[in-house]
Amino acid sequence: MVVPCYNEAARLHTASFAAFLDSSISKDVQLLFVNDGSRDATLSVLQALRSRFPTRVRVLDKQPNAGKAEAVRYGMLHALAGDGCQITGFWDADLATPLEQIPDLAAILLGDPGLMMVFGARVRLLGREIYRQRLRHYLGRIFATAASRVLRLQIYDTQCGAKLFRVTPALATVLQKPFESRWIFDVELLARFLALQREGEAALRTQIYEFPLPRWTDVAGSKVQPLDFFHAFGELFHIYRRYLER
Repeated sequence: MVVPCYNEAARLHTASFAAFLDSSISKDVQLLFVNDGSRDATLSVLQALRSRFPTRVRVLDKQPNAGKAEAVRYGMLHALAGDGCQITGFWDADLATPLEQIPDLAAILLGDPGLMMVFGARVRLLGREIYRQRLRHYLGRIFATAASRVLRLQIYDTQCGAKLFRVTPALATVLQKPFESRWIFDVELLARFLALQREGEAALRTQIYEFPLPRWTDVAGSKVQPLDFFHAFGELFHIYRRYLER
C-alpha cells in the first residue's frame, strides 16, 4: 500500500500505523511510504517507523517535491516491480480513512476475479460515521457529478484517498507516463483505463467496486483547499480532450 507524504511530520500518526502493523488483520499488508521532497522531518519520522517494522515498511525518498500524483505513481510502480504482489493501491497519510479498512477493500477485490479496482466512497448513510466539512462535501458532490458525466461512469466518489487495484499489465500501462493533472489524477487514471479498453465504459463499469466506508473523518491540515475546486474543473476538461473526446 503506497502512502504519499509531504511535510507530514507534525500530523503523521505513527502510533496508528504501528498499531495496525502489530495487529493480526494486517499480516498480508506492506506499507510503502513515499517522501515527496518534504522540507520538514517527515523522512526521519518514516525512517524511524521502518526501523521498527523493517519487513513491513519501505520508505522511498523522492526528490525534489513533484506533487501527490507523481508520488503515488512512483510508489505504485515500485510496488509493481516487487515479486508476488497481487494488489497495490494508495492510502492518504492523514488516515482520514482508517487503516483497518484496507483488509475490507482487499477482501472484495480478491473475492471477485472480475474486479480490477475497489475504491472507498464517502457516503453518508445511517450506521456510518462520515464526518466531512459541509463546504467540501457539497463542492465534492458537484465535482463528482461532473466527473461521472465526463467518464460516462456512475461513480459516486472519485477523490477519496483509499483505492486498491489488482496488479495487471493494464495497470502498469496506465502508470507508465506521469499524470498531466495535478489535482485530479484519480480521474485521469480512470480515463487512461477507458482509453485502453475497446469496450470503453461498459467494460470498466463491471471492473470497479465502490465500497461505502464505515468511517471517514476530515483531518485538519489538508493541502487541498476549496479554491482548488476551480482548478479541478479545468483539469477535467483537459482530461476529456486528452483521453475521451470522440
